[in-house]
Parts: sequence; C-alpha cells; structure tokens
Amino acid sequence: MLKQGFDLRLGQTLSMTPQLQQAIRLLQLSSLELQEEIQQALEENPLLQLCEEAEDKDASNALQAGEAPNTTSEEASSTADTPQLDSEIPDELGHDAEWEDTYDTRSSNSDSNGDKDGFLENQQSADSGLQEHLLWQINMSNLSDTDKYIASLLIGSLDDAGYLCDSLDEIFALLSDDLLVEMEDVEVVLKYIQHLDPPGVGARDLRECLLIQLEKYPETRLLFKARQLVEKHLDLMERRDYKEIQKRLKIDQNDLEGMIVLLRSLQPRPGSAFSNSTPDYIVPDVFVRKFKGQWVVSLNAQVTPSLQINQYYADMLGHVKNDSDSSYFKTNLQQARWLIRSVESRNSTLLGVAKAIVDRQSAFMQYGEQAMKPLVLRDIAEELEMHESTISRVTTSKYMHTPRGVFEFKYFFSSQVDTDTGSSCSSTAIRAMLKKLIAEESPATPLSDNQLTNLLNQQGINVARRTVAKYREAMSIAPSHERKALLPS
Repeated sequence: MLKQGFDLRLGQTLSMTPQLQQAIRLLQLSSLELQEEIQQALEENPLLQLCEEAEDKDASNALQAGEAPNTTSEEASSTADTPQLDSEIPDELGHDAEWEDTYDTRSSNSDSNGDKDGFLENQQSADSGLQEHLLWQINMSNLSDTDKYIASLLIGSLDDAGYLCDSLDEIFALLSDDLLVEMEDVEVVLKYIQHLDPPGVGARDLRECLLIQLEKYPETRLLFKARQLVEKHLDLMERRDYKEIQKRLKIDQNDLEGMIVLLRSLQPRPGSAFSNSTPDYIVPDVFVRKFKGQWVVSLNAQVTPSLQINQYYADMLGHVKNDSDSSYFKTNLQQARWLIRSVESRNSTLLGVAKAIVDRQSAFMQYGEQAMKPLVLRDIAEELEMHESTISRVTTSKYMHTPRGVFEFKYFFSSQVDTDTGSSCSSTAIRAMLKKLIAEESPATPLSDNQLTNLLNQQGINVARRTVAKYREAMSIAPSHERKALLPS
C-alpha cells in the first residue's frame, strides 16, 4: 500500500552556471584553441572587439556620424554617462528608432592591399610530396601509356617512407583484362620506379632498399662485402654483432669500419625527404627570465589578446525599437562580458600557476634537469588554494619559455625518489643523470642497466635495476647490446 507524505531533506549541491562552465572550458584550452575560440566569438558577436581595434573603430564611427575624429573635453564629458562594462543592461529599451535608422547595414570595402597581404601570409608552401614527385618523373619518361598506368598504381601504394605497401599480386589484380599485361610487366615497371629519384623508393623491405642504393656505387671489394652483409647478415648488423660479421665475411677491423661508414651513408627511408606534412609549432603561454637576480614570469600577450566591449554598439541599446533586436543585443552584450571575464580569469590562473612552478623549480632554471625537484599537482594546488583538477587543466597543453628551452607545464612535475642522505630526488633528475652517463660511455663497451644502477647507487640514489630500465626505455634509449658500436654515430 502506497503512503503519501512530505519528506524534507537538507543537502548541498553544486550548480554550474553558464559563466562557470565557460571559464572551466577556456581554462583547459591551449593557446591556439583559445585563439580560435576568440576569433569565432569576434565573428559572431558584434559587441565584442579587440582592444587594438577600438581606436580605429571609434574614429570610423565618428566619421559616419559626421563628427571629427578628435573629440574635445566637453564632448568627452557628455558621453561619461554611457553604459560601461559592469553596468546593468536596462530592462526596457526605448522605441524611438528603427533598425535601419540606427545601424548602417551597408558593407564597407576592405583595403585591397590588406586583403592581398593577408592572402599571401596565409598561403602554405606548395612543396610536392613523394607521389607527386614520382608521377612527374613518370610523365616525363618514354614509357607507354599502359606502363604509366601501372606505374601510377604502384606509386599510389607507397607509404610516406617510400616502401611498397601492397603486394604485386594485389596490384596486378587491379589491372583490367583488356590491358593484356602479365605479372612480368608489373615487375619491370616496379624496377624502373626503384631507380627514380630518390634511389631505393618502391622497395618492399629494408634489405631491398639498401641493395638498390648500393647499385650506384662503383664495384669494389668493399662494396661486394657490403652487399653480402645486407643480403645475408642484416640481422647481425641490427644486433651489432660485429665479431660474428667479421667471422662470416672473413674481413678485418678496417674493412668492417669501412662497410659501416658506407651503410650509414644510405637512406633507409627514402621517401622521408618528401614529406609534405605541416610542422606543428609550439607557442609559449608564458615567458620566464631573470631580472635583477629574480625569476620573473610574464604572459605572452600575442596568444592572449585583450578584449573589450564595442562601446559604439553598446551605446545604441537604448535606441533599439524592435523587441527581438533588443533581446539580441542584450544577449550578445552579456555573452561578451562573460567571455572577457573568463579570459581574464584564465590568464590570472595561468600566471599564478606558472609563478608557483618557477618558485619551486628555480634550481632547474639555473642549473638544468639534474637540479629538478620533486613536485606533484597537490603541492601547487595547496599553495594556490585550488583544486587539483584545476591545476591539471592549467598545466595541460600550456608551455613555458625558459632559458633552458620551451617546456610543457606538466614537465616540471615528477615523482620523488629517496636518497641515502635523507633528501629526495626527482625522477626527471634521475633521467638526466642516466642520459649523461650513457652519453659519456664508451661506444665499444656501453653500460648495462646493472652498471647504471650501481653508478647511481654510488651517488646516493637508491633505485632498482627495473626502474633504470623503465627510465631508459621512456627516453627511447636502446639497451646496451644495441648501443654497442665500432664508430660513434
């Protein structure tokens, strides 16, 4: 049986206002994403403008109204009562003007030179890719139309490194029966492509790629041995088992060193030089420099443009007659205010976190990675009285320009490792020590993980061998048997 009644409960809930949602969303955007967000808002909201555009727009609006660009002090005082950024939007607006009477809806022609400059600045380099480079050579050749068609299929099957991805059987199956070609024809065309520029393109594996490039050298005993090494003992070369190579090829130390020099002159990825991918540039959000013995942190003004309300349009709110138009302007004015405050809050939080990081890692700024101190998100959150999630948002995809280079904020956070002296050492500092030890090792006798562990223990840093192996792999450093070399790389 159901029983009706009232149940009164007390509790706390978190209500996310639109302003708070926008501020949180802007906080986690990178500088480039923030610029795109601001650019979109500028295009959609007529009451929002960049501060650097304010003077130009004010002068233009004054000319449209038949006034002189420079106003006197009396004229300036007459506009002192206009609504400001923090003023309230009036609930009821006047109805003494039509839309056409208040706003000039005619589009103005932009400066032709400026448009051309912007067009040229936005153009990307038109460097041809690998496939375009090969097709151009094929079209300039004396091949028949059928062979050119086969060549286009083969070139279309190349990856960015220049290797043939599909098998010849798969490519042959794409050919129409009307062409009356055999598998031998496909093989001949592939052989032709493999000797185009760059040499070695169209190979099916590394062995074939290297052998094709060795064909351009004059025949010598050293070349003969190098070809043998690639054909039969490439696995030994990958393992750097030089003693076994000397034994099987029956060569001495000088011949081995000569072959290594020759093979290092070849290109294992012939298509990489024609990569047409656009490079990604990192734009720092803050700059760190030393001034009068103190580390000073400043925002990068180029990635955080200053915004303001377009006062010319804001002043017209009291003259809009149509209710839908007044609602449109009130909404856009409120959205412009929210965006300005959200950007200011983002900049303030970003600068505060950056300063806290620099204060904790001042030794790194002075001496480098080996002086990096242990730091976690909780340390900065407690210092700034913020939540860890907020610090995590701020430190993601944000970059700091320091005298040591450009680093992501998260780079300065690392775990703690205890030492014999009772102090602590950061994992970043340990990785820097490992990198230094490996850089100073003998190429002929590289240090093993056990030896690296013992060297760190001798310096008072207690780490296990598996930890050293994990840090080494994280830095993409090969194990000792793969680092062994007769000659420095």
